[in-house]
Amino acid sequence: MTETEKSNERLGVWLVGARGAISTCVAYGLAGLVEGLLEPVGLCTETEALSGLDLCAFDDIVLGGCDVCERSLTESAAELEQHGLLSPALITGVAARAAAYEERIVPGVLDPADGTPIAADPESERLGSLPSGEQVAAITAALETFKEGAGVSRVIVVNLASSEAQRAPSDSWEDLAAFEAALEAGEPQPSSVLYAYAALKAGHPFVNFTPSAGASIPALRELAEAQGVPVAGSDGKTGETLVKTVLAPMFSARALKVLAWQGYNMLGNRDGEVLEEPAHKAAKLHNKDQALRELLGNDDLHSEVAIDFVPSLNDWKTAWDFIHFEGFLGAKMSMQFTWQGSDSALAAPLVLDLVRLTDEAARAGHSGDLDHLACFFKAPLSGGTHDFHQQHYRLLSYAAKS
Repeated sequence: MTETEKSNERLGVWLVGARGAISTCVAYGLAGLVEGLLEPVGLCTETEALSGLDLCAFDDIVLGGCDVCERSLTESAAELEQHGLLSPALITGVAARAAAYEERIVPGVLDPADGTPIAADPESERLGSLPSGEQVAAITAALETFKEGAGVSRVIVVNLASSEAQRAPSDSWEDLAAFEAALEAGEPQPSSVLYAYAALKAGHPFVNFTPSAGASIPALRELAEAQGVPVAGSDGKTGETLVKTVLAPMFSARALKVLAWQGYNMLGNRDGEVLEEPAHKAAKLHNKDQALRELLGNDDLHSEVAIDFVPSLNDWKTAWDFIHFEGFLGAKMSMQFTWQGSDSALAAPLVLDLVRLTDEAARAGHSGDLDHLACFFKAPLSGGTHDFHQQHYRLLSYAAKS
């Protein structure tokens, strides 16, 4: 096979938030899989049930991306090593691949209205000060440079940045013509929306692993259909919410009355620090709570989730849930569970799964919302049930028919 033929098979993956904890786990994890240093634990696309799909090979994936922070990928990896997520052997064994990835990371667009507590890159601050139309042009140029420089035939953009502050929807979001007119007029937009628009306009699929707006607004859903490009999202389902969407259907199936479902999350790292800001926290909590209310069919359910930043936990998270329910004869009972884990280590394989599955769908001619990927998200764009078992069945059915 010639080098040209090889490049035609390569898939470029452009990560927004490219030096964050999840992206760093994705980069070192992917390199470890390619080098044979890791087993594919946590990767749904490596299971027998999905083996019939025409999925991109791991060694044909080329990573690049953007970030608004000043720290290097090496510094991010060192932090994760210190926190017990990346082994020294893995960091040493894939150093060359990590260095190549670092070379393909460029400054992102810092959203001045977002108030994210980070040490920002000066160029990212400059880009953030531009009118929205010029910001889109800068993102589009960066994507084209990445595609050409990486020698790939196609690109998928994945949003892994920290959660944006919750904002009231703009009237310009309702249809594509109004949105593009707003861009032309320089109306400020959330950075996740700008990344999604630039990706879709250039014909690149967009995956939103965050609770930020991204491609979820009506104007960009319209654009995805018009461009014939698939989108997937929103808000990756990795830990406590995953357990809820597995467990809650049990109570409904057994006709048990859930009286209250109280949750409490403690987490460290930069995502936890960002969620200290009330507007950021509100965006995150909405998706956690809404899924449970819909599964139990009770909009008046006493269901609350609290999130606190605990710096010493670093990249680890503890979630405690208390469920108060009523059974026959009015007997009141309770159940509690504690989930302890690393969101970054849980998320990284799901990101690789979503990249491979979205790419397969794009090559198969699918466009718009990919409803068979609902099981990966807290707030699936395609809507429908939040029941994980039913969502997973949709994925298995898709694979069986492909």
